[in-house]
Order: sequence, then C-alpha cells, then structure tokens
Amino acid sequence: MSHCIHLASDLHLGAPDTAASHRREQRFVAWLRDAAEGRGFAQGAQATEIHVVGDLFDFWFEYKRAVPKGGVRVMGALAELTDAGLPVHFHAGNHDMWTTGYLAEELGVQVHKAPIRCTWDGVQCMVGHGDGLGPGDGGYKRIKRLFQSKLCQRAFRWVHPDLGIALAHAWSARSRQRGEVPVGDMELEHLVQYAESMKASTAGKDIDVFVFGHRHAPIDTPIAGGKARYLNLGDWITHHTSVCLQGGEARLIRHQP
Repeated sequence: MSHCIHLASDLHLGAPDTAASHRREQRFVAWLRDAAEGRGFAQGAQATEIHVVGDLFDFWFEYKRAVPKGGVRVMGALAELTDAGLPVHFHAGNHDMWTTGYLAEELGVQVHKAPIRCTWDGVQCMVGHGDGLGPGDGGYKRIKRLFQSKLCQRAFRWVHPDLGIALAHAWSARSRQRGEVPVGDMELEHLVQYAESMKASTAGKDIDVFVFGHRHAPIDTPIAGGKARYLNLGDWITHHTSVCLQGGEARLIRHQP
C-alpha cells in the first residue's frame, strides 16, 4: 500500500485575537478535509495519515475538569477524521505541551511528546515539533524541563483559569515574538544542525527526511552532502504551508491565504 502523509504545524489558535484565530482555524479545517478527501490541493494525494506537528494552540492546559476555550472547529474536524478511521497524529509543541490525555481520549488522535521515526514507502523519516533540539537556546531548554515537571503542572492547576490562562497567553506572545527570527545561513539553523548531527550518528544515519515545525519558516534544503533533506513546515499565521510525503517523495506546499 502506498502512503500519503500530510503534515502541518504552528497554527497558534487563540492568537492574537478571536477573530483572526477563527479565520485561520477555518482555513485549516478546510485543509484537513481536503487532505482527508483528496480534493483541492490534495487532488490525487488523499491522506493515509495526517500529522499536526505542534503548536496547534497558542496555549493549552488540561485541568481535571476543564480545558481552555476555543479551537472547537478544528477539534470537531479532527474527531470527524479519526471517527472515520483516518489515523491522525498530534505532536505536542512548546505552546501546547501540557496535554495529559484529553486530546487522545476525546479526539482519538495519537499524541507524541518527542520526535518519532517512521518509514513510508521505503523512506525513513523523523517528525517532531523541534523545540529544544540542536545546539544553543539553553534558557528555553531549562524552562522546558521545568514546565514538563509534574510539580509545575500541579502548581499551575491551583491558579484560577481566568488568571492562569491570561498569564500564559502573555508569555506565549513574548515567546512567539522571540522565536520569529529570519531564516539565514542554513549552517546556523539549530534544527538543521540537529539533523546534520543525527545523520552523522549511528542512531540517525539511516534517516532520509527530517520534518520539523517550530521555526515558522518554510524550508526545504538538502543536508549531509545531499544524502538527506530537512523540511520545516512553516506556519499558518504568515506562510500557510504544509508538507506532503507521497510515494517516497517529500514536497513543501504553499497554500493561498
């Protein structure tokens, strides 16, 4: 059976305001349904799997009996797809790492909190959000370890949601602004460096394609002397891009906003 994998990331639903978020959400729901049904941009490329590769939400936290408002259109669409039997994977990003079971249980998605390796049509791929990988960014890596701790999550639950979510959105806005840096020399891109180091290692020498998000910058570049490729998914705030892997070939797709 030939595979057709559609991947996208970095919607940041909820930012910067409800109206803009709704417009972005509606476009992405259309993308999901087109990919699932093999129509529109996906004509001749009907999905056998869909991967949402992190930062679907600008902030996400699962309280014991509540979740943040918003995102109901995309969550309904994801549930429709999984109910119909289409495998959908959710890769937690740095803005929506605090998922503890609700998305899997309610939407039927497969949740990943670290990069995964898959082989599709003989092509070995690594897929993940990409935050905290590669050299540098020591401050974020320390914060991520703190945020991933059970103690931190329990403490946040004691903050009233009206205050806690407002504070989290303010932090998310600053984090997003710091992360939106221009694409420069590929040798200085942390995720390119990570892919290069993986390709040079025993553990990653057989990887053919690295697909990450996080950078908000659509990139398709050869690495390791042209023996592998690195693709960044871009985002749905500015670039409206996705990646399709079909028949052993990976391509970056730019959609009309």
